[in-house]
Amino acid sequence: MDAMVSPAATAVSGWLADFEAALASGDAAKVAALFGTECYWRDLVSFTWNIRTMEGHDGIADMLQAKLSEVQPRHFAIDDIATEADGVTEGWFTFETAVARGRGHLRLKGGKCWTLLTTMTELKGHEERHGRTRPMGAEHGVHRDRSSWLDRIEAERASLGYTEQPYALIIGGGQGGIALGARLRRLGVPTIIIEKNERAGDSWRRRYKSLCLHDPVWYDHLPYLPFPDHWPVFSPKDKIGDWLESYVKIMELNYWTRTEATSARYDQTAGEWVVEVMREGQPVTLRPKQLVLATGMSGVPNLPDYPGMDEFRGQQHHSSKHPGGEAWRGRKCIVIGSNNSAHDICADLWEHGADVTMIQRSSTHIARSETLMDLALGGLYSEQALANGITTEKADLIFASIPYRIMADFQKPVYAEMKRRDASLYERLEKAGFMLDFGEDGSGLFMKYLRRGSGYYIDVGASELIANGSIKLKSGVSVKEIRPHSVLFSDGSELPADLIVYATGYGSMNGWAAQLISQEVADKVGKCWGFGSDTKKDPGPWEGELRNMWKPTQQDALWFHGGNLHQSRHYSLYLALQLKARMEGIAGKVYGLQEVYHKG
Repeated sequence: MDAMVSPAATAVSGWLADFEAALASGDAAKVAALFGTECYWRDLVSFTWNIRTMEGHDGIADMLQAKLSEVQPRHFAIDDIATEADGVTEGWFTFETAVARGRGHLRLKGGKCWTLLTTMTELKGHEERHGRTRPMGAEHGVHRDRSSWLDRIEAERASLGYTEQPYALIIGGGQGGIALGARLRRLGVPTIIIEKNERAGDSWRRRYKSLCLHDPVWYDHLPYLPFPDHWPVFSPKDKIGDWLESYVKIMELNYWTRTEATSARYDQTAGEWVVEVMREGQPVTLRPKQLVLATGMSGVPNLPDYPGMDEFRGQQHHSSKHPGGEAWRGRKCIVIGSNNSAHDICADLWEHGADVTMIQRSSTHIARSETLMDLALGGLYSEQALANGITTEKADLIFASIPYRIMADFQKPVYAEMKRRDASLYERLEKAGFMLDFGEDGSGLFMKYLRRGSGYYIDVGASELIANGSIKLKSGVSVKEIRPHSVLFSDGSELPADLIVYATGYGSMNGWAAQLISQEVADKVGKCWGFGSDTKKDPGPWEGELRNMWKPTQQDALWFHGGNLHQSRHYSLYLALQLKARMEGIAGKVYGLQEVYHKG
């Protein structure tokens, strides 16, 4: 049977036809009736000009009553193969709105919609030029006083930020800022990316030598230019740094190195930001219409304030400043923390011959890299996934199609199997005194990442060193005092130290807004990350989407962009489309602007 006329395809096509007819009627209740009792509609910009999940009939009807006449959705058509398994029918579709084109995914149960994803893919009349519409580049013929490609690029770089102002300013030139800059470049949005380091990629190069990505290559591509097919599964930091630097050049980004923003304020009357920067020691005033903080999902480093820190005679620094273990052979080193950075730094110090002790203050989830790749990522991001026709773009959309409300239920079986498969490692870790968890509800690593951005380690070797005692462990204690040559703990014990590394995490991204703009603006936009799961470090109420990420905030023209390479790649598209639509004056009214419940 032709897959496009299978029972699953018939069910999807039939539902889409009913959906379009109900939308055309303008009757929000009629549309909502096509959804099941438990239902979710996740929209990435196309209907809401926001990143928003509507839950239940009332939530869906409310959004449609507010937006339907403006959006004018139409031309819903099945796209790709539909499938059915375990009573759930799934299918892909395309659609249009008044100003955009989109792609979506739905899951049906009993003929009713359980989950719906709608995403904006391009703005009508403002499509990216690629393939058949790519520019010619060379101007054939003979032209007096011809300007070459290099002439045009150099003229643009000389004028932007000086005689001409960027429409968007991105502060932070790591993978997030670079991915967004590439999207905006392709959309014709004048943009400057500023980076305090000497070269693009230095934020990776300047970390400890052993650092590498813990996520596999298939998960980590940048937009437009995937890694070549010989690229290693886990990328070393310097290789990533070189790739980012090359990417900036190839994509022709306006990327200002050795540049730091010193202050920013929003001029409400002019509808623009006034941003003071120091570029290579020279002051420059920029007046962008949109300001994006792409300074990393992790925000400002949390440096604890323990009694006696200023009396310590050895060296101490936050994990973000750790240069590597070369200088510490035979020395006593204490790493306070037990998440990814703490494990990596402990392993790095041990490899260089240091006597290293990890201080674990609270329980941590451990996921072996090989198991994680097989159970959690392999179906979407692997060579086998590619062989099954799941491209990176499709994998990103499948991932995005699962609403956060039910994502934990999708994750629990994965981590239950992980717990069974790697039981021997977990048993030996616990015997060594390591405090383990699998999340408060057993949903494991990715939910911890989304809820709080911490509390886990992807094991690439350090767990075995803890289990066998090579890395010493002191758990279930807190630091009471830093003494000149030692650390005193809450249980009364004391350890000598030549080096203390504070792997104590980071604050919310709005901490960068407090530093650059004002505490008032930081409080106005509120906490970044998490979605109100009411678990540790992610307080309720339920909000349903990551706070402030890639979407409008309570501060006009201020945006936050960050996350891992997958999120930087995927969500940069939707942030870029929002910025382009504002530049062209075609953005609609934002539905469901996030309320602020937590300031940081």
